[in-house]
Amino acid sequence: MSLRGKKVVIIGGTSGIGFAVAEAALAEHAEVVVASSGQANVDTALRRLGAGAKGFPVNVTDEASVAGFFEGLGPIDHVVFTAGDWGSFRTGTLAETDLEAAAQGLAVRYWGGARVAKHAHKHLPAAGSITLTNGMVAHRPAKGRALSTAMAGGIEHLTIGLAMDLAPIRVNCVCPALIRTDVWNSIPEAGREDQFKRMTAHQPLARIGEPNEVAEAYLYLMKAGYTTGQVLRVDGGSSLV
Repeated sequence: MSLRGKKVVIIGGTSGIGFAVAEAALAEHAEVVVASSGQANVDTALRRLGAGAKGFPVNVTDEASVAGFFEGLGPIDHVVFTAGDWGSFRTGTLAETDLEAAAQGLAVRYWGGARVAKHAHKHLPAAGSITLTNGMVAHRPAKGRALSTAMAGGIEHLTIGLAMDLAPIRVNCVCPALIRTDVWNSIPEAGREDQFKRMTAHQPLARIGEPNEVAEAYLYLMKAGYTTGQVLRVDGGSSLV
């Protein structure tokens, strides 16, 4: 299956992994639409992507905004959802956790994904696809990360549930591990690479992943016409050890 001439919508496509997916889809001659919550982010991404890309703002925490966004696009072929802020989950014991605040962590990546699937599928053909995004915390839980682990695992179950409900539209999920995106800019640059080495030393592929590498997983799931309900890990082998 080719992406040439297909309309690919990437929500969260103005930065990080989503932006890399947008670049990769354009390289395969797709018509690309990127979306983000802020118009300024959309404008910046479009300047970087160049010809063949369009972009619009959408608030995935607002169902009316999501519905209007897809109504305005008309027919589409594939949807990729990479939006989300893992930073909303703070490490700490459950006793220390503000559960009302923690609930906001579900608003974008989990419920946002559900809202997008609800309204996107109406505009997708039978051969279309939706690809969600979770994280390796679903498979490598750690102390102080119970709620982020639960959310990531919930996205995987949402994926398999939607794959049944929306068939023959295909629904899959990409599960990245450590990928070099701006989320790591909070680490001082002088020691950032050394920290990456420490964080990945145990992996069979002992390095951090690059956005263009994980983008290939999304391309595969868009093009793989006999694949649905699957979670594709892009983790340098970290789940093996």
